[in-house]
Amino acid sequence: MPTSFLDTVKVNTVRCKPNRSDYEMELPGVAVWMFVCFCASVAGYPNGKVREACTSMVPCHGGSPQLSPEHTITVNGTEFKPGDNIEVHLSGPDFEGFFIQARDAEHLDSPAVGSFVLADRRRSQLLTCGRTKNSAVSHTSKAKKEDIKVYWIAPGDAPKHVQFLATVVKKYRIFWVKIPGPIVSQPDVLSPTPPLHATSEAMSTSHPVSYISKPFSALSCGITKFCIRNPTNCDPGSASCFFLSFQQEESSVLIEMSGPSEGYLAFAFSHDQWMGGDDAYLCVNEDHRVHVSTALLKERSHPLLDSENAVEDVSWRLADGVLQCSFRRNIHLPAYTGRFNLDTSYYIFLADGEASEGGLIYKHGRQPLVTKGLYNVTGLPQDIGGSRAPSLIKAHGALMFVAWITTVSIGVIVARFFKPVWSHSFLLGKELWFQVHRMLMLTTVMLTSISFVLPFVYRGGWSHRCKVVTMFLGMDLPALDLPDPWDTYAMIGFVAWHVGTDVLLEIHSYCLIRKVEVIEDDRVQILQSLTSAEAEGHLFKQIVLTIYVCGNIVFLVAFLIAINQMRLGHNIISILIHSFLLCINARMLLENMMGTVVVFVSKRPVTAPDGRRCPGCSVSVRGLGRLKP
Repeated sequence: MPTSFLDTVKVNTVRCKPNRSDYEMELPGVAVWMFVCFCASVAGYPNGKVREACTSMVPCHGGSPQLSPEHTITVNGTEFKPGDNIEVHLSGPDFEGFFIQARDAEHLDSPAVGSFVLADRRRSQLLTCGRTKNSAVSHTSKAKKEDIKVYWIAPGDAPKHVQFLATVVKKYRIFWVKIPGPIVSQPDVLSPTPPLHATSEAMSTSHPVSYISKPFSALSCGITKFCIRNPTNCDPGSASCFFLSFQQEESSVLIEMSGPSEGYLAFAFSHDQWMGGDDAYLCVNEDHRVHVSTALLKERSHPLLDSENAVEDVSWRLADGVLQCSFRRNIHLPAYTGRFNLDTSYYIFLADGEASEGGLIYKHGRQPLVTKGLYNVTGLPQDIGGSRAPSLIKAHGALMFVAWITTVSIGVIVARFFKPVWSHSFLLGKELWFQVHRMLMLTTVMLTSISFVLPFVYRGGWSHRCKVVTMFLGMDLPALDLPDPWDTYAMIGFVAWHVGTDVLLEIHSYCLIRKVEVIEDDRVQILQSLTSAEAEGHLFKQIVLTIYVCGNIVFLVAFLIAINQMRLGHNIISILIHSFLLCINARMLLENMMGTVVVFVSKRPVTAPDGRRCPGCSVSVRGLGRLKP
């Protein structure tokens, strides 16, 4: 995995596009699944383990190194013999990261020479470059430091002249590469003439940058431009539109990208829909200036920014929370490794995220936009959209919502409170409440089983990182791309709705059990049975069930619309209408099955213990009955 001299902590690494493990429900603060586009060649660790930089000594932070070193390297001697120790001292203004090596002074591109011994293990650590153990020294953290002291041990096969080199990182984008140090030589060997000095391997390749005066236009989309817009057909000048366009001009392509971001925007070309081997481009807001960089993605490692930029005619604009950048690159770039030819079809990814003031970019807050197919941006101009959620993951979420918001919750309510209500009604030889409960639970098992399999079909195999999570955490699945924080509030509302209905029915059942009706007439007392009292609540329970089912359908339809990326505000009336019609149909079906519940009152004469009737005495008896259709 590529490594760099200094980077942010692990949770700040960002990926340039979704990968196969993204669906695995890595959650905020716990773990989640997507698009970054920056160079974090240290894999997100500021601990100085930068072995991949052993050869070039160049930190992959993007941009170009500074040309005038502020730091110096000193030694306590100019001659050495095999086995000698030489004190090496790096000092200068505050710096965060460093990397020190000794090399053959006459061949500075050769491997590191000799090994080091530490003087302060808290601030420095040994690294192995190539086959030589402990042949380099780097920082252990990004804490500020002004000087570092180490000891170099001359090997038995040392070259005649050895020069010490250091790379120093002051801030993320402020660094010096291969700062030349003193040359030490073996006895009776003439010093190299002229003295050799290290030179920067990544000289500035900046191009003139201009300022964009107005928002991009979508008028030429599908005519002379290949455009990607999200939402579909949105205006690039709006504060909610993500826009990416490609316009061929002879042997080059003009690229425009804009979107609501104050951190960074990035896109990448890919041969498939998974992370790895991709050609990425980033526009990063660094201290209120936008820098354009190219990067290469290697499997699941973090994007590796190029030290040399392959783009020209860079322009940018930051206004009203919208970041815009445009640049030009040639269709064919044979001199640049990792840059794809633009006359071939690719999947295209578009992502956004936050960036620090120093230009460090962080993990995108949501799923990146991915085209649904392969497209050639220099071919026939088109105006397309994209999806932030794969179809299989949408199906997974929809089935889970149907199972756990509708069928299982209604099945539990029916089993707990409707045994006495439907105890004398039968369906296929079984009590109605039991058949309804069993049907709903079997449906839940079937939907959950299908939904469980879909993410593995999407990924193409079993995931060792699969976790069991609650529905609250599952809603934060990045590939599902539910609107945040709406999804959390909606689920809290559903839980409150379910618990409230459950509590209401519990209280109602308790009140019926406690209810005793005493009817007194002279010496006659009639104690109404608990069964009769329970029967009086049947109508109330059925009304509550009907309202509860209607509420569940409202929540379900709202979540399904959110999964389908429709706008809730424009569809709330449709939700209510459809839910109302479903509730009416459910209520009519219930009445047809059970009959209409009616309350009847009758008067019965009172008979004394000896069999004589009391003239003019009677008692009212109330009860429930059903009128079958």
